[in-house]
Amino acid sequence: MINVAVLGYGTVGSGVAKILWENHSHVCRRAGEEINLKYVLDLREFPGDPVEKVLVHDFDTIVNDPEIRVIAEAMGGLEPAYTFAKRALEKGISFCTSNKVLVEAKGAELIGIAKEHNANFFFEASVGGGIPVIRPMIECLTADHFDEISGILNGTTNYMLTRMDQEGVAYDEVLAEAQKLGYAERNPEADVEGHDAGRKIAILASLAYEKQVSFEDISMEGITKITGTDFEYARALGMSIKLLGTARKKDGKVYVIVAPFMVAPGDPLYAVNGVYNAIKLHGDMLENVMFYGQGAGKEATASAVVSDIQDCVRRLGSHREILWSGEKAELGDIAEFPFRFLVRVKTKGADAASTDGPFAAAANAVKQAVDTSKSLAEFEAAVGAKPMEALKSADGETAVLTGPITEKKLTEAIASTGVDVIGRIRLA
Repeated sequence: MINVAVLGYGTVGSGVAKILWENHSHVCRRAGEEINLKYVLDLREFPGDPVEKVLVHDFDTIVNDPEIRVIAEAMGGLEPAYTFAKRALEKGISFCTSNKVLVEAKGAELIGIAKEHNANFFFEASVGGGIPVIRPMIECLTADHFDEISGILNGTTNYMLTRMDQEGVAYDEVLAEAQKLGYAERNPEADVEGHDAGRKIAILASLAYEKQVSFEDISMEGITKITGTDFEYARALGMSIKLLGTARKKDGKVYVIVAPFMVAPGDPLYAVNGVYNAIKLHGDMLENVMFYGQGAGKEATASAVVSDIQDCVRRLGSHREILWSGEKAELGDIAEFPFRFLVRVKTKGADAASTDGPFAAAANAVKQAVDTSKSLAEFEAAVGAKPMEALKSADGETAVLTGPITEKKLTEAIASTGVDVIGRIRLA
């Protein structure tokens, strides 16, 4: 019999306990050993809950028990999770976690400690909740070099953008709705500013490129500036808007960004809606493969944690090599990576009354812009926009689709031509 402990009895931790109890025979059969949940650590009391029988309030009780072989952490935050993980691994106790903050900041170090003490540090649930992507990356897709990883990594923002796109709900309204439904926190900054997705793409990039990609080094743009007009342009192009975390390798450098992107129907991420998440990997041999499912939630995330517990049990007495060095990856400046952009530009006196559709007479509409025609034409030339790639709106503005251009060159073009820019968004 293998004794395990769970740290934290919140949403995920209680889900882990539930699976270990309710699916006990199935979990043990797949692990090849009898698994016993001996302890659950939490500072609170839970009168009447089955956890009362195994509840403890002091981590020392767990880490000093020689019968404990695996610990699963579901508390969140860097501390005390990091201290607990380090102490456990130094005693040869395998440790698994759903904690993206811990994994992003200390993953390489904890993997190294686990190796020194012939234990394992697993973290499948830290990126995609119930979506299995980390284990396939380190065990199944090992023949490929990954030149791109792109993902919808945050269910809250994907739900919000889906509602804005499909039902025309305004940002403030859909945020309040997401908070009411429990998808968004009272302080939604981590979701809507891209921080949650940033930590997840940092973990994936670190695994793909085998060196540390840190959250604080990633360019992040949230969804707070996305409006219904942006979706109008997206629909005119047959596209949608998704908050993507993406890492791309070019000329030996890694370029990582979290930002809203326009996604075309040919991209499998286009059809990922609501609270669902998806991660798309592009390898030099495999080409595209995508993992899709529930990226959060009690049962989904707990399922991935229990899967890690089973894997730890199967590997007792051995270490699973995970290539993730603490050495910093060489990150390129995302402002020097070429993307296509849709740029919304103010115009004066443009033919806004046309009813011939968003693409009709687009070039003429651009050229008829009073006072800005010269600078707008110069802007088109500077950013590589073809005349018929200009779109027209009905409210005194024009949107231009650029050719591939770096953000640095785009910014210089805007400054040099004097065009009044309302906003810009990348194309995936």
